Amino acid sequence: MKFINATEISRTKYWRVLLYGKPGLGKTSTIKELPGKTLVLSLDNSHKVLSGVPNVRIRTIDDEGQMSFDRDKPIEDINLFLKEIGGELKNFDNLAFDNVTSFQSDWLIERGRNSKGGIRNEIQDYGDWTNYFLRIMTKIYSLPINVYVTAWEDTQDISLEDGSVITQFVPKIRKQVLSELLGWTDVVGRIKVNPKTGNRGAILEGNDGVYAKNRIDSRTACSITDLFKFEDLNEKKKTEN
Repeated sequence: MKFINATEISRTKYWRVLLYGKPGLGKTSTIKELPGKTLVLSLDNSHKVLSGVPNVRIRTIDDEGQMSFDRDKPIEDINLFLKEIGGELKNFDNLAFDNVTSFQSDWLIERGRNSKGGIRNEIQDYGDWTNYFLRIMTKIYSLPINVYVTAWEDTQDISLEDGSVITQFVPKIRKQVLSELLGWTDVVGRIKVNPKTGNRGAILEGNDGVYAKNRIDSRTACSITDLFKFEDLNEKKKTEN
């Protein structure tokens, strides 16, 4: 059995960050703010917004770089990517897994295409998705690299202790796997745009109406440009003392 002193644990080594929000708010563009070298798997092929960004490489499956991921064969392609990535990790600081909501939709569409009717999903597909997605994300999150994940926004009803029901914003991922994924993730933020200034920011502290959390530092919100600029809490304590 091995032990490590809690004082030796780094909160910012191999972090996992998930940012969610409505389409078009800048989740993919936030990849530009990642420090160091970043490998991008664009699950919805929306990576054109990263054109010209230094230190960012897009995994592509065609000669022109128009496709990063085969959305018609998501199961085959994600397995291929996981095999490919092993030898590439040493060349990068970050992995951007861009739009798991799109991956979820494409996976279910492919399974529906292979069903008896060739269109609709069968009941077992949803159970299979739960097991499959958790295995994939366990693999992704176990890699020795910083991981940035994006998702679209959804809502769910939450029952409060007084019996009232409110609507909460959450990442758009099937409920059966959402809790596990959010539990594994260090920072979950909801991207918002200030209607007056047009500036983008991330909510990092949750409440009854928004799922968010931050177990890396003490920030409850930040600008998108500062999302990956984590506070050094050990240095902060030394300064305060």
